[in-house]
Amino acid sequence: MGHGQQTGRAMDIKAYLTEKRALVDSFLSSYFDGGLVPAHLNEAMTYSLFAGGKRLRPILALASHEACGGTAEDILPQAASLEFIHTYSLIHDDLPAMDNDDLRRGKPTNHKVFGEGIAVLAGDALLTEAFYLLATKSRRSSLAAHRSVLRIIRETALAAGAHGMVGGQAEDVRSENTALDSDNLAFIHAHKTGALITVSVRMGAILAGSGKKNLSALTQYGENIGLAFQIIDDILDIQGDSRELGKETGSDERKKKTTYPGLYGIEQSRRKAGELVENAVRALESLPKRAEPLREIAPYILRRRN
Repeated sequence: MGHGQQTGRAMDIKAYLTEKRALVDSFLSSYFDGGLVPAHLNEAMTYSLFAGGKRLRPILALASHEACGGTAEDILPQAASLEFIHTYSLIHDDLPAMDNDDLRRGKPTNHKVFGEGIAVLAGDALLTEAFYLLATKSRRSSLAAHRSVLRIIRETALAAGAHGMVGGQAEDVRSENTALDSDNLAFIHAHKTGALITVSVRMGAILAGSGKKNLSALTQYGENIGLAFQIIDDILDIQGDSRELGKETGSDERKKKTTYPGLYGIEQSRRKAGELVENAVRALESLPKRAEPLREIAPYILRRRN
């Protein structure tokens, strides 16, 4: 589907997501074609990486890059790094010391197949490999392009580590069996889920050499859809079909975690997610038609069932 077909609000967002997911999957497959040594570590890494993820974060980076005039294929290594980071976080989240989950995307979790030690190392390897991908030379070798790569390495590190996802996860672990107020809950969601989604959107724009105005708009978009995504996740843990989700539901309640539905109720949480999506789309008003996929991804998040 070329840019010319992505105009108008009637664009087929499912077709766009399928096309971009295939692009990311093709890159990932070719990346592991030669295999890594040792083989059993390679097997554990690819087991989770190819377990059926939607590739939302890489797709957001590609869509943002296109919205700012770039070509998706030019930033595939950097976009794919986001999937490495996301996958590593899921492997570690599933461990007995964390969420102690047996299923992920309908398959046994990594540690159930390879043992806890290899699962930890597979996550470590994916995270480290992500930064190798981030540093991959871009097709544009100008000084500005090199500065953009340095910038996204720094921003991704902030979003993935103690200042972002890991910090949010640490608070999430600490808060089990504890009643949280709305500020603490917002902190966890903004860091645990929102930070990596926001940096995914920013990455595409930065690598396209976007100006401050567009980058600011895209940042607002990313922050809003990041929180909406987590609220829907919380709702699905209560109301979702475990067969569709590919994992057991009700885990938040079992661990006595404070969630948006727990704090505000299902209906108010849905309204909040809807408002966030509206805010996200409104933030893109100044962007051209090329941003249409991003405009359509936002409401698509509300409709997700897994």
